[in-house]
Amino acid sequence: MRMRRMMMWMASGAMLMAGALHAQDRDISGNWQGTMDVGKGVRVLLKVSKADGGGWKGLAYNVDQAGPPLQTTGMTLQGTSLNFALKTIDLTYTGTMNGDGTTVTGTATQGGQAHALNLTHVSDENAWAIPKPPMSMPADAKPKFDVVTVKPSDPTRPGKLFTIRGRHLMTINTNVNDLVTFAYGLHVKQIVGAPEWFSTDKFDVDGVPDVEGRPSGDQMRLLIQDLLTKRFQLAFHHDQKELNVYALTVAKTGPKMTVTTSQPSDSRNFMFRGLGKLVVTNNTMEDFCRGMQGAVMDKPVVDQTGLKDRYDFNLNWTPDQSQFSAMGANVPPPNMDDPNAPPSLYTALQEELGLKLEPTKAMAQAFVIDHVEKPSAN
Repeated sequence: MRMRRMMMWMASGAMLMAGALHAQDRDISGNWQGTMDVGKGVRVLLKVSKADGGGWKGLAYNVDQAGPPLQTTGMTLQGTSLNFALKTIDLTYTGTMNGDGTTVTGTATQGGQAHALNLTHVSDENAWAIPKPPMSMPADAKPKFDVVTVKPSDPTRPGKLFTIRGRHLMTINTNVNDLVTFAYGLHVKQIVGAPEWFSTDKFDVDGVPDVEGRPSGDQMRLLIQDLLTKRFQLAFHHDQKELNVYALTVAKTGPKMTVTTSQPSDSRNFMFRGLGKLVVTNNTMEDFCRGMQGAVMDKPVVDQTGLKDRYDFNLNWTPDQSQFSAMGANVPPPNMDDPNAPPSLYTALQEELGLKLEPTKAMAQAFVIDHVEKPSAN
């Protein structure tokens, strides 16, 4: 009897192991789609294929929003457990596959918030259509505004924004310091001779370019330059001054960032999912420095890395009270008693990206105001 029970136990174990191996060896390539339970629902299409050297890889599409797909990292199928991450949006996914391999019941976690996301394996014919990305402006276009309005901002409306909606370039709650620093890639401390209202008067801008298509980041800057010239009558000249700056260099460990798979003409993102929670895609180090000095730092940031590639990465840190003033944020003192708090910016740069940021003095461009006027009514 004991021998029979042992044989039954062993047979049962063998069946369980065979089941696990069968799930592990299952071909999961193809289309997986489902709606993530957030807001009004976000439709996700995941295209899975075999990775070089074994395992799996995927491209995730937001079907409700045109844009490039996000590359998965660390996609694994262990038994019936499917796991992957979308690092560029700080999302992790954990799901359980059913017995016949047609559905996965799972959870997507982003920014500490968990959202149900159940996926179904579908044919190409039944997969949701991927929206076409908006047509880009020709790369050599030098756009100007065809029509543009400038209005005083609503003082009760919070936040600050530069964005593209359809063919409209829009800003909300932006002062002239914001417009100049964005348009010319500067830190506010590089602006010399500006009147006091540069920092106090806020404006909303809504304009349509004279060239069809979605402008690139550089073309957005050309449009704001056109706005400043025509509506603010801005005249200026450049000079060189020794300024207090932050120098960005490569740490002894070498860079730890991922070289992007995006093309130079694809969209570039530098966006925050909270103070100290930065997502960067398709950026050069010069782009990164421009973004950091424009949104985070209290001095200009100078690129001394020598790196020429474009990168995708996340950077998470606990900001101090000297940071994010350009965004109008009041950063609370860091909680020194929280063991789970991210490190300071300077530590995070070294540990996560293999970069160093140090204060120093260097010659930098000064943007000298010769003439400027408040905009007339539209």
